[in-house]
Formats: sequence, structure tokens, C-alpha cells
Amino acid sequence: MKRLLIFDLDGTLLNSLVDLADSANHILTCHGFPTHPVDAYRYFVGDGMPTLIRRILPDGYKTGQMHETCLQEFKAYYSIHMYDKTTVYPGISEVLEELQQRGIKIAVATNKVQTAVSPLMTDYFPMIQFAALIGQREGIPVKPDPQVVYDILSETGCTPEETLYLGDTNVDMMTAHRAGVEAVGVLWGYRTREELEGEHAEYIISKPEEILALI
Repeated sequence: MKRLLIFDLDGTLLNSLVDLADSANHILTCHGFPTHPVDAYRYFVGDGMPTLIRRILPDGYKTGQMHETCLQEFKAYYSIHMYDKTTVYPGISEVLEELQQRGIKIAVATNKVQTAVSPLMTDYFPMIQFAALIGQREGIPVKPDPQVVYDILSETGCTPEETLYLGDTNVDMMTAHRAGVEAVGVLWGYRTREELEGEHAEYIISKPEEILALI
């Protein structure tokens, strides 16, 4: 019996790809740099904002002052535009409500900056009482480092054996395994079945309602 489900955010609970891409491309345009197709951002995002900015900048600008400037500009712009086109994946809200009714604790572990996590969850999932919401924090390593999972386990009083971790990328699968938690790969997000299988996900599901059969 599982007592805790930990969810990745982008590509798992929310389809935020277009807002992330639009915000990043806006910053690139402001500096006269080439932009990228939205679909390319499926592989740019997922490892935190500093890495996202490094990936999108042209060679010669990936470090130093230009990187820092674009990072701060991106954070500011995205904080205003992160609701423009972002949507909840179909079926997710209903599944979260069912989990809550069953007494399952629900948490979020994401590499999205911490200051964006609570507002997004409050606005898109006002009916859910999350047990923990942890994003990218200053001085704390990002996923696939397992610290975020350890912190959630500590906050909730649950054990790895009582926990499932759900995400859409290889980073999520690695995070789960490094924390000693079973990994559930979801196919409605940004990456492929092959990527999830390559990191040995215990389960791979194609619809949110399949989550209920795993607990």
C-alpha cells in the first residue's frame, strides 16, 4: 500500500512547454540571438532554469555575464507569463482528487524555481492539499540529486517503500532510483517511452487514471 505519491511538475502535472519556450525565445530575441522551435524545448527544460538558459544561448555566451543576465530576465518574464498557455493535463485533476479522498499524500518535486511552484499549484489545483511542494532552491542540488525526495519523505513521515515517484523524463527516473523509490514514467509529457525504459522505470503509464491501479 502506497501512502505518498511524488509528482514532477512540468510535463507531468502541467503542460507548460509553450510558456517556457515563449519566455525563453522572448529573452533571446531581446538580445538579438536566434530562437528555437517550441518542440526543441522538450529537451531544453527539466534540469532547472540555469541549465535551460545555458542550452538555449549561442556558443560563446553560455557562461559569464550574458548567461546571468538572461537568466534573471527569464525569471522575471516567465513569472508574469507562466499562466498564458499552460494547462493541466486531461484527467490529472480528477486523479489527484481521488488520491486525496483515499488519504494518499500528494507532493511535488520539481527543478522549476521554488518561487513559481506554490503559485502554480494554488492556481491550477486549488482543491488539493499538497503535503509538500519543493522546487529549485538556492544551494540545494537539483534533480537527479535525490535530496528533494529525501526532504519530502522527511516532511511527510513516509518511507521509500510507501512512495511512488512520477515523472516524464530520464532525470525523474534517476531521481527516484537514487532515493530508493519506485519510478513511474508518464507518456503524456515531454519525452519518449524509450527514454523512460532506458532508465528502468518500474512502471510506464499512458493515462493519468492508470495511477490509481498502482497504489
